[in-house]
Amino acid sequence: MSWRWALARRVATLVGGAAQAQRLFSSSGALLGRQFTPASQIRNQEQQDPFELVADELSILANRLRSMVAAEVLLLMASALKFPISESTDGGVFSLVASKLRTRQQNIAEITEMIHVASLLHDDVLDDADTRRGVISLNCIMGNKLSVLAGDFLLSRACVALAALGNTEVVSLMATAVEHLVTGETMQISTSREQRQSMEYYLEKTYYKTASLISNSCKAVAILAGHTADVSLLAYEYGRNLGLAFQLIDDVLDFTGTSVSLGKGSLSDIHHGIITAPILYAMEEFPQLHDVVDQGFDNPANVELALDYLQKSRGIERTKELAREHVNLAIKAIEALPDSDDEDVLISRRALIDISQRVITRTK
Repeated sequence: MSWRWALARRVATLVGGAAQAQRLFSSSGALLGRQFTPASQIRNQEQQDPFELVADELSILANRLRSMVAAEVLLLMASALKFPISESTDGGVFSLVASKLRTRQQNIAEITEMIHVASLLHDDVLDDADTRRGVISLNCIMGNKLSVLAGDFLLSRACVALAALGNTEVVSLMATAVEHLVTGETMQISTSREQRQSMEYYLEKTYYKTASLISNSCKAVAILAGHTADVSLLAYEYGRNLGLAFQLIDDVLDFTGTSVSLGKGSLSDIHHGIITAPILYAMEEFPQLHDVVDQGFDNPANVELALDYLQKSRGIERTKELAREHVNLAIKAIEALPDSDDEDVLISRRALIDISQRVITRTK
């Protein structure tokens, strides 16, 4: 076994456990082979856990390093945008076409996960992180060089899988998402005083770092299914607003959560000098906080002072309110999708709405 595959197997084991790693790197190379469970077999629809709807297809996808529910969202989006094949199409042909389409959409979910995990591996090196979602980070185990190589390897495999789809528009979308990941990280580590204290700049950076990948992936799923530009845009808007809401709540949890629930030390961002929405809102209420931010947070006294201002302000509440606004926009995007009486479609759309609402109530 080459060092590349040995390294990839190690990454997969850290990400999803030994059993998932074995399935991911099996000699067959099969990826996400099982099909979506038919709606006719689902009971108690109102109580159905949305993640169970795509549980089989998630069996080999990493879930311990993932900070977003990207794969679940993409597989549900694929079902919510069921392939518009004419009813006159022969049953056998319909089944074959639908199966091939589903496999291609599953590949988008897989590609998205590989890109996302690669970005996390690189981020952990840049942040000198010890853990990632409660798991010892790869750079702590294998060092920065191999961790960077592991991320590069995943990106290269994602590129190969993406090229195999043979759709130039989808390739362009996913390539743009990768470019945005780099742009967002660059914006975070090289900011001017004005930029660090700008809500507009913060939201733009958040889109690049978090929301672009899921939004462009949702759009790719719609494009592969042959939907119109309007429907593809709705899929994009759902992913964009879901991603922004997720990061806003993540920024809240950095102040209100614990290291146990978050899998990382609380106040991680502020200790790294990263200014997020809660502090930005607090600065609007207490202008004197600007001077504290300018001085930096190497001094523990400045951290305590910033937290004191944050506690007195509505920074946390206003950040949650902004996240709710984006969740509502995500829900509106799903509700604006073309009408359908297909049971699978309706269940999946309800599940996507449920996921967006869970973003607001999550504690980790």
